[in-house]
Parts: sequence; structure tokens; C-alpha cells
Amino acid sequence: MISIPKTTPSFMGPVALGGDAPPVLIAGPCIAEHEDMARTYATRLKAMAARHGFPFVFKASYDKANRTSGQSYRGPGAKEGLQFLARVRKEVGVPLLTDVHETSQVELAAEAADVLQVPAFLCRQTDLVEACARTGRALNIKKGQFLAPDDVPHILDKARESGAANLSITERGTTFGYHNLVVDMRGLWLMRQFNAPVIFDATHSVQLPGAAGGKSGGQREMVAPLARAAAAVGVDGFYMEVHENPAVAKSDGPNALTFEMLDELLVDLAAICRAVGRLPA
Repeated sequence: MISIPKTTPSFMGPVALGGDAPPVLIAGPCIAEHEDMARTYATRLKAMAARHGFPFVFKASYDKANRTSGQSYRGPGAKEGLQFLARVRKEVGVPLLTDVHETSQVELAAEAADVLQVPAFLCRQTDLVEACARTGRALNIKKGQFLAPDDVPHILDKARESGAANLSITERGTTFGYHNLVVDMRGLWLMRQFNAPVIFDATHSVQLPGAAGGKSGGQREMVAPLARAAAAVGVDGFYMEVHENPAVAKSDGPNALTFEMLDELLVDLAAICRAVGRLPA
């Protein structure tokens, strides 16, 4: 068996990440449109992850500030959204990850969530990265679509210098021409040397930014092949957008998986992770 280099252990709330820990499933809707949706999705995904042997972190956004069009739905907003996401986190018993777009929302988000996420477009926003790091919460930073793997240490250093202890970096594809992203699997391996767990965002990596006339398209059929390849590389976590009916999702529908698709994919990912020594046999 080829030895996969270990990353520095970290945590997402109570969930161990990196090192010898099994890969984590980070999954949920792009936007938590309302409380019932968040509770139902968190409950179903928690059970699904456990069935396949993956630790679980629930992800959901209360606001999407980087929509293609100003007319696109953004979410319930920080005040309402974070309140009900905090309730779901407590009632269902799941760690919560949510993304933050502005420094003014950092403290409020830190009160509700276990993990703060800096979106890819904002990964070089020094004030935002530092503000998130100072909260003491776990911090997941998405690598910008415009960056190379060897740009990542500068982002991580900013966070560490501001006090971040539990850091992770997420790959979500690299801009390739217009309206297209590609994933260089070598980057997943190379980023492991920067002392932070590496997560693969399988659903955003197949997004076609702005390609659907005022909104983004996607290639959902490519999620599984890329996720399986990332599992073979030995990533520390898988990030998945899930929606009961992607055709009516208010954000990222074309690249989201249904629950049934995710369930089938986790069978493959668990088998590959066992084969490369990332899950118990």
C-alpha cells in the first residue's frame, strides 16, 4: 500500500479531523431556507453518515452574499438564520459549519456554529480571516478558484498568527477558462504538507460559474468520479451540497446531490477509504 502523508490533527467542534482520524462528511443544503428544512436535513444526514462510518458535520448557510445575480435568493439572513441553525445544532446533536462573508457577522456566527468558513472568493480578505481566527472557533478556509496549492501557506499563516488552532483548507476547483472549473488531484496531495487537514468539496468543484444565464450551472454527474478520486488520494474530509429536489433548490441546484445519490456515493467512498487505510476495515 502507498503511504499517504498524514496531516496535522485538528478538530471541527467535537469531531477529530486529520492525523489518524477517519475522513469527515461535511454535508447539507447550500442555503438553509427555513428551520424545518435544516432540522430534517441534519437528522437524515447524521444517520446516513453514521451508517457508512463517517463522522459528520452539518453545513448550511444563512446568507449567500456571492450570488451571480442581485435578484437571486440569498437566504433567511444572519439574525433569523443563525438563531434557528443554533437550535438545530443543539436539538439534533450535530456540529455546525456555516460560512461568513463580513467581519460584522463573525461574532454572531461564532456564537451559533462550531466551525466558521471563509468562502473561496474571500480567502485572501485579511480582515475576515483574522476576525474568524480570533473567535477561537474551528476555521475552514476554501482555497480560491484563482489560487495555486502553494499559495495556501500564506492564508493559513494569517489565520495562525491571529490565534487559529483548528484549521482546515478546502479545495473547490480552479478556474479554467470561462464558466468552468477543474480539479488537480495533485493539489490535494501537495497541500497536505502545510500542516492543516485537506477537505475536498466535490459538489462546488463541478459548478459552472455563471454559465446558466445569470446563475451558475453544474455537472452533477461528475461529483462521484471526482469524490472517488479524492478518496484515493486520502483527503481528510468530503464536502457535499445536498438537496431533496435539486431542480427547485434556490442555490446550487445543478451541482447538488439528492439524498439517494449521496447514500450510493458513500458506499464507494467508504470502500476506497478502507482500501487506503483511512477507515477501519
